[in-house]
Amino acid sequence: MWLRDVVLNRAATPPRLRRGVRLHPNMWINKIVSITLLLFPLGLSAQNRTLATAKSIKCTFPVIASSTLRDEPPKAEVKPATLVLEFEEINPDEGSARLKAGFGNYDIVVRYTQGYLHFIQSFRDGPLYVTTVLDQKTKAGKLKAMHSRHEYTAVSLPGYTSSPEQYYGECEILN
Repeated sequence: MWLRDVVLNRAATPPRLRRGVRLHPNMWINKIVSITLLLFPLGLSAQNRTLATAKSIKCTFPVIASSTLRDEPPKAEVKPATLVLEFEEINPDEGSARLKAGFGNYDIVVRYTQGYLHFIQSFRDGPLYVTTVLDQKTKAGKLKAMHSRHEYTAVSLPGYTSSPEQYYGECEILN
């Protein structure tokens, strides 16, 4: 109808700009949905925002699965562990964090992605350690986490990582 009015030069103003003309119901729905999404973005729970903005996290890992890779085929062994890691000065925007450890503090890489907070420690002599904190709570209300050590030496040394290891546990946000 508006096009016919324009062609006949009756009115050059679109219907939505004329006085007394109502918006189509779909336009109201679009406005309501848009305002709702601006106020309440999808996929960002309160814990997600907390994990994304955490500045200090302490993780405890009571279980370890390891393999020597010396056997054919490789065999895994699950046993108790007492690994504790503490991350400070976490800044996902810059991609940096500090690992507070028994042998000193280490600058490491950090990355936050939709409910996953990854801490990456790459050593100059080869090994790679990765800790991932999930946006999923344990029964105790802490966050589920895992820590992997990708390392291998031909000789096993007690107290040192000499084969691949996977730790399972939980983390708490300290800040």
